[in-house]
Amino acid sequence: MYHFRKLNTYIFLAFVALLASCKNKDVEPVVETATDTTTLFGNKDVNSWLYEIMNDAYFWYKEMPAESSLDKSMDPDDFFEKLVYQRQTVDRFSGVTDNIDVLQNEFNGISKIFGISYSLSYIDDSKSNIAAFLNYVVKGSPAAAAGLKRGDMILKVNGTQLTSDNYGALLGSNETVTLTLGTLTGTTITASNTTLTITKAEVNEDPVAFSGVISKPAYGKTIGYLVYTQFVPGTTADKEKYDNELRQVFADFKSKGVNELVLDLRLNSGGYISSAETLASLIGKNVSSTKIFYTEQWNDKYNAYWNKTNGANALKYNFQNEPNNIGSNLSRVFVLTSNATASASELVINGLKPYMDVITIGEHTAGKNLFGSLINDDQERWKWGAYIMLGQTANANGESDYGTVNGMTPTYLVEDSAVPYKAFGDENETLFRKALDVMGIPSDINARTSAAKKVISIQKQLRDNLKVSPALMLKKGLMKPAEL
Repeated sequence: MYHFRKLNTYIFLAFVALLASCKNKDVEPVVETATDTTTLFGNKDVNSWLYEIMNDAYFWYKEMPAESSLDKSMDPDDFFEKLVYQRQTVDRFSGVTDNIDVLQNEFNGISKIFGISYSLSYIDDSKSNIAAFLNYVVKGSPAAAAGLKRGDMILKVNGTQLTSDNYGALLGSNETVTLTLGTLTGTTITASNTTLTITKAEVNEDPVAFSGVISKPAYGKTIGYLVYTQFVPGTTADKEKYDNELRQVFADFKSKGVNELVLDLRLNSGGYISSAETLASLIGKNVSSTKIFYTEQWNDKYNAYWNKTNGANALKYNFQNEPNNIGSNLSRVFVLTSNATASASELVINGLKPYMDVITIGEHTAGKNLFGSLINDDQERWKWGAYIMLGQTANANGESDYGTVNGMTPTYLVEDSAVPYKAFGDENETLFRKALDVMGIPSDINARTSAAKKVISIQKQLRDNLKVSPALMLKKGLMKPAEL
C-alpha cells in the first residue's frame, strides 16, 4: 500500500490529481533513496509499475484483469486502458502521461498558453465553415494583452478560414498565430478587418475571472456575482494567493450586504479540494468547522487503513471557519453550469445542498463524483505518471448520485448558445439573465440589446491547443509506494 503522513489537507479535484490526504492533513510521501536514473527502461518496466500502483490504490482494483493475462510489451498508453474499469460509462477520468512534470504544472494553473477558452460552432448552412467564440480570456495572458475579450469571434487563423476539416491543424499546435476576428450583422457572421498576432507564454492563471455587486433596491436585492474558473489555492511564491483573493471578494460582498449570490462555474472543471473547502465555507449557511462538507469512500484496503490509522471520522471533511462567510444573509445560491462544470465544482454544489437551496442554471454538468491522485515513480526512473481514481465523495446526507455521463441535472435547463457571448455581469447575458428572472428582477425594457445569433456548438469549452479542461479532484502531494 501507500504510506501517508499526517499533515495539513490540500486536495485537488480534476482529470489529474495529486495525492490523497486525510482531514486536516496533507499527504507527504515517504522519502526514499533514488535509484540510478541513467538506466534505460522499457515498456515492460513501466507497465509493471502501472499495474502495481493500480492494483494497490485504484477504486476498482478488483475489476482489473489478471496481471498474467496482459501483454506488458504494449505501449503504456494502451496497456493502461486495459486496466481502466468501464471507460465509457464509469471511469471516464483516469489517465496516463509520459511527462508528469508538464501535467502537474497544468493542474497547478501554470501552462504555456495564448489564454483563450472558446466554443466551436458552424456559421453557415452547409456546416463547413466554423468560428471560435471566445467565452473567456485569461487575465494577464498574451490574448488579453492583445485586446481579445469574451464575446470576440475568431474566423481565420493565419489567413485561413476555419472549417470542420482544418480547425484541428490551425488551432492545435502553433506557438504564434495571426487571428482574424469576425463580426455579426443581423444573423450573418463575416470576417472583419481586425487581425491580431499572439504568441504563447507561460501564465499563472488567476481563477477569480470576474466579481461584482449589482444593486437592485426596488426589489430588495443586492446581488454578488463571481466567475471562478479553477480551484487553485495559490502560486509557488504565494501558496494562498488565490484563496485569499476569494476571501477578499467575499469580504466585499459582506460589506455591501449581498443577499443573493450567483456563482458562475461554467468554465470550472475542478482543482484542489482545499480551495473547494474555502469557497464552500464562504458561502454555506450556518456552516462551521463542526459541520461536514463531504465524505470520502476509498477501496476496501484504504477504507480499512484510514479508519484504523485515524479513527471513525477519518474520511469526513468539515467546512472551515471563514470570517467573511455570507451564508447568514443568504437563503439560496445560484450556480451557473455547463458540461465543463466538473469535479471540485460539483463537490461544492453537492456539499452545499444539505445546508441551503442550490439552484443550478445552464446545462448538465460533467458528472464526476470521483477524486484521484497523480502518481509518479518514487525511484524517478521515468517521467511516466498515472492519474488514477481513488474513490468517490458524498455530501453530509450521503448523497452522491451525479457520477454518470448525465451529471447533475440543472434546476433550469438553459442552452448557452446565443453568440457573441455577452460580458460577465451583463444583465442580458443568457444564464445570468435567467438567474435574475428567477429572483423576480425583469430585464430593462429600455436597455439596448446588440445583435445575437443562435448557434449549435460542435465543441464546447475548449482551451488552447484544442484541449478540453480536465475534470479534476486533486489531493496535494505525490503518492509514492512504500511498505506499511
